[in-house]
Order: sequence, then C-alpha cells, then structure tokens
Amino acid sequence: MSYKNSTGKKLFALGLVLMLFVTLALAGCGNEEPDVEEAPTDAEETAIEEEQEIPKDVNLAMVSWTCSTQKGYIHREILETLGYDVNLESYSLPVILEGISDGQIDVFADAWWVTWGTPLQEAVDEGRVIHLDTHLENVSYAPAVPVYVYEAGVTSLADLADYAEEFNYTYYGLEPGNDGNDIMLAAFEDDIYGLNGWEMIESSEAGMITEIGQAIEMEEWVVFSGWEPHYMNVIFDMEYLDDPEGIWGEEPEFVATISRPGLEEEHPNLAKFYKQFKIEIDDVNEWVYAFGYEDRAPEEYAVEWISENVDMVLAWVDGVKTVDGGDASEAIEAAYR
Repeated sequence: MSYKNSTGKKLFALGLVLMLFVTLALAGCGNEEPDVEEAPTDAEETAIEEEQEIPKDVNLAMVSWTCSTQKGYIHREILETLGYDVNLESYSLPVILEGISDGQIDVFADAWWVTWGTPLQEAVDEGRVIHLDTHLENVSYAPAVPVYVYEAGVTSLADLADYAEEFNYTYYGLEPGNDGNDIMLAAFEDDIYGLNGWEMIESSEAGMITEIGQAIEMEEWVVFSGWEPHYMNVIFDMEYLDDPEGIWGEEPEFVATISRPGLEEEHPNLAKFYKQFKIEIDDVNEWVYAFGYEDRAPEEYAVEWISENVDMVLAWVDGVKTVDGGDASEAIEAAYR
C-alpha cells in the first residue's frame, strides 16, 4: 500500500469519527433549548395565591370606649361570617401598643392618631406598628366644659388656672394610660397653662359620663375629656376648649387602623378588608348611641346594623375572600339580606 493511499484512508476514517461525534451531539441536544424553569405569569401567581390556605385565627384589640367596643363587635361579626376565628379583647392603649409590637395583637381599629401622639408615632417610625389606613376623618378629642362654664369665660385651656378653685383643681379623664390623660398629667407636672397642683380623676368612659352628668345637673364647674363622635355631644350642652399651646396636637384629628408588622404579607385577605374599611361620623354616632346610651347588647346590635347597611359592608369586603376561598360579598349577601 502506498503512503498516499494509507494517509487518505486514515483521513477518511477520522472524518467519519468526527461526523459521528457531531451527529450524536446534535441528537443529544435535539436542536432544542435546554429545559429551564420559567417564572409564573401574573395569572399563575394569582392562582397559586388563591390555592394557599387563608389563616383563620385573628386577634383584635379594642379599648373600653363605646365607639371602639361597638366597632370591634361589628368587625368580629363580619369576619366570623367570612369564616375567621376571631378573638376580640379590650386592653388599655399602652398594652395594645406593646401587643401589636410583639405580634400578639393583629389589628387595632381605633387609633386616635394626633392625641395618641409620640408613643404611636415612634412605634410607626421604628416599624413596630404599621399604619394600615385611615378610616375616619375630622373627629374631635379635647378638654371640654359645660356650656354655662364656657359662657362664664372659660373658653381655653389657658383660662383654667384663673378658675382653679371653682374646678376644685380637678380634671376628669378616662382609664389609666389613656392618651388624653397623659397629655393633661404632663401639663400638671410641667405647669403648662399654670396647671401645677391639679389632679386627675381617672375612670372608665361610663364612669366619667355618669360623674359629669351629675355635676351638670347640679351646675357644678367641671372640665373633662370630650370627643366626637359620641352621644355626650347630644345629651350634654358642652363646648370644647381652645388649646393655644397645641398640647393636644396641632393637626386635625383622625382615626386609623394599625396592625402588627407582617400582617399584610401573612394575612393579605384580612389586610385588604381593613384597608377598605371606611366610616363616617354619623354612622359612629349611631353605634355609640345604641351601645352607650341605649345599653344595647353589642353582639345583637352588630347584626342589626350590618343587616341595615349591607351595601356599605359590601364595599369593605369587595375583592375579599372567605376563609374557604369563596366570595366574601356573596357570603355577606347570603347572611344579611
């Protein structure tokens, strides 16, 4: 065999091997892109979320005020209709702030933002408390006096010291730890408005209303924490005092819903309900009059009010799901229409 023929055969064999290798490689790839897991589309993500189990347990807080209590029972009634297991408990404001910060309380829907002031704002700024939304605007919380005291010349907190003896150096507040109490106690201690030496009578809302009512019947001089919405504005002839130093807050008061950190991520369905919850002063006045003045059972009145205001409640649950994944609007319609 010649060298030329031998070399040609070798090159031919090598070419066959190379062709075979390329063919096998292409067969292995199949001229297709490698399998890569694709990110889910928006529709697929929505379907995945809908398949996820909605947490049932909810811990709600309220304060022993008529507005906060009746609001709490109305929310509990709605959420239980949607399948939630609701624990509703009454606490003082400092305990609520601590409970939300450490995750023991999910939601509190009666944060009077301006008068709560520094403790609440600091907790929000530090991320220990989340401001879900504001649901009530243009409310009032400030010291008040009977109209006969107002007409006698006490129209401002700055006037109190001039009539300290008539007031017996006494201010009527709410439960210990209340934000309004703390504002006035600080004024006494720091001698703001010349109030050093004054004392605070702390009481429940019902207790304070009873004492103020008795004093007004006797036309005694009293100064107390007043707020609106509340039925006190109907049953008492009263006026709110000016606050030139702004110790009760210089911005308009509003009422907000606050939650623990992580609620929106862990309970998006519940958070959606509370972010859509809006109410007007006239509606809250109905609640506090029925529960606080007429002494209606809050559980029974909650059912009655929802039945008479289904359209409003439907706006709160628009797009919300029941715990078992159903339509919340349909559940409300079925329960209360």
